Amino acid sequence: MSTDHASAGLIDEYARGGAALPTDTVWALEAHLEGCARCRGLLAASVPAAAPGITALVDDVHAALRPQLDAARPLPLRRRRALRRPAWAAPAVAPWLLTAVGVVLLALLMDSGGSPDPLRRVSPLLLVAPVLPLCAAAAAWVPGLDPAHELTAATPRSGLPLLLRRTAAALAAVVPVLLAAGALTGAMTVAQWLLPSLAFTTTALALGSVVGVGRAAAALVAVWAAVVAAPVWATGRLPFVLRPEQLPGWALLFVLGAATVLARRRAYSAPRS
Repeated sequence: MSTDHASAGLIDEYARGGAALPTDTVWALEAHLEGCARCRGLLAASVPAAAPGITALVDDVHAALRPQLDAARPLPLRRRRALRRPAWAAPAVAPWLLTAVGVVLLALLMDSGGSPDPLRRVSPLLLVAPVLPLCAAAAAWVPGLDPAHELTAATPRSGLPLLLRRTAAALAAVVPVLLAAGALTGAMTVAQWLLPSLAFTTTALALGSVVGVGRAAAALVAVWAAVVAAPVWATGRLPFVLRPEQLPGWALLFVLGAATVLARRRAYSAPRS
């Protein structure tokens, strides 16, 4: 494929089914066709000769649907614009995000309430903040929470770009709430939880290329609860992993996770639970 347009031979091969084309070439061509009217025109002109059976099938389907198409009313302009926007979040992820916000508010209530703090010296917010963005990001990618995940996975824009868009949307919804809660209580600095949360998120995405993002997130949350949260609840001491001198280690974990996600970007061609 050229830098500007697909070649006629490539489009003809794609119209015949593209069985001889590499998978990455097919993905690149489909992504290019989305925004190139000229190449879509070449494809439309190539299909009758390259795949007459497909042309006949499309004509039959169009003839059968023609009465319904004529009777259908066009969508309002606002809805048509909304449908053209990229899928930044799964349709059913809102309850998970609301749950994350509810957990933050509960921790904030425990931190600022009149009753004695059960953790004595460690803010409950500091314990939940590193893993909440991770849970929200995982919920945005798990197929079971997206009724349209099969259609989404079949589009040329699926895979790593979709994963990163949905992760960014989840972080954008949860992180500001944590920032506001931390500012209200003054019990935790941003670096204490933001860097660990980013490291956890990228690690879950990296492990998700092998076992699924949902399973990876659940495992990391379980490890955090058993190794960090439970001992802190018992002792009331600031966990070693959240001390300021450990921030370079979290930064290294974040970089390694991000590098692994990029290196294994082809493993995200379809969502896994």
